[in-house]
Amino acid sequence: MRIAQIAPLWERVPPTTYGGTELVVSLLTEELVRRGHEVTLFASGDSITNATLEAVHSQALRLDPTVKEASIYEMLQLSQVYQRANEFDIIHSHMGCAALPYANLVKTPTVHTLHGIFTKDNEKMFTHAR
Repeated sequence: MRIAQIAPLWERVPPTTYGGTELVVSLLTEELVRRGHEVTLFASGDSITNATLEAVHSQALRLDPTVKEASIYEMLQLSQVYQRANEFDIIHSHMGCAALPYANLVKTPTVHTLHGIFTKDNEKMFTHAR
């Protein structure tokens, strides 16, 4: 199966210290590769993986003092993933609600994993997702 994994850009995958989401993404990605799946990990460029790594920025955003608007990089990353959606059988987003509007624009199914609380605010986004 051709799988896209989308990780937050704030920390590398796997994280050097703190980063629960990035650790989950790493463990899942590495196990999928081990089981023979063709996995592309969209993450920061300093990430370490056996999957194919695609990065819109060379390092974790928290380490780059020149980055003033992290959301710009997240939008670039999500745009890149969904422009290539036909290359994947499934897309797995770990980006919270950010990927929901993009996912509705393509035929490739997206699994959204929330790594935080489910609030009334993000519930509004999910009601518009397919």
